Amino acid sequence: MTKDRATILETQALSARYGRIEALHAVDLDVGAGELVAVLGPNGAGKSTLLRSIMGLTDSSGTVRFEGEPLPRRDPVAVARRGVVLVPEGRGIFGPMTVAENLQLGAYLIGGRGPAFDQRLERVLTLFPRLKERLDQAAGSMSGGEQQMLAVGRALMAEPRLLMLDEPSLGLAPQVTAEILQTLASLNRGGLSVVLVEQKAPLALQIAARAYVVAGGTITARLDPREITSHDQLARYYFT
Repeated sequence: MTKDRATILETQALSARYGRIEALHAVDLDVGAGELVAVLGPNGAGKSTLLRSIMGLTDSSGTVRFEGEPLPRRDPVAVARRGVVLVPEGRGIFGPMTVAENLQLGAYLIGGRGPAFDQRLERVLTLFPRLKERLDQAAGSMSGGEQQMLAVGRALMAEPRLLMLDEPSLGLAPQVTAEILQTLASLNRGGLSVVLVEQKAPLALQIAARAYVVAGGTITARLDPREITSHDQLARYYFT
């Protein structure tokens, strides 16, 4: 567990299978309140399965606790109502709908229009000014980077206490990736707890307080980003 702050998320012996294939094996992980934790590892390591298992999107065994209480199994709506929100790989936006409609859907579980909604919307549009310029535009017609901003913005409309992101940089230009990751860092400095699954490990380590390396469905290393000084040093953790 984290030593200097309360634990907001904890998994114990979390395992998951797809048929006969064990994609996740006995994973113990914790995230401190207000902490940004990166989850790194090669393709197919089980990182996405980890997030899906926490969210209740796949069958799993073991324990997942959020703010000290077990999270529901196979009920992602109930998990989201508890304050855990996932930005999935591939963004998952509704392309034919407008930017404004996508953002409104993000707030569905905690209530529709009203002063609180307006405040959250203004906050999202301040974080991502390009979305403000495209509120009436079909989401699917935007660039990949703008769609990723929308996916993060939509998640924030649900007022999460823990935001989980699965490969937010996938397919994006380096400048856009840096912009989105710095926005996540800013949100974290404001007190939001974040779990970031990211292939671009050096960028993730720049903003993370701690990192886990996942390979073969298990955690193979727990890292202090300040101790990683080269790509070669990081690569060794992937293949140990």
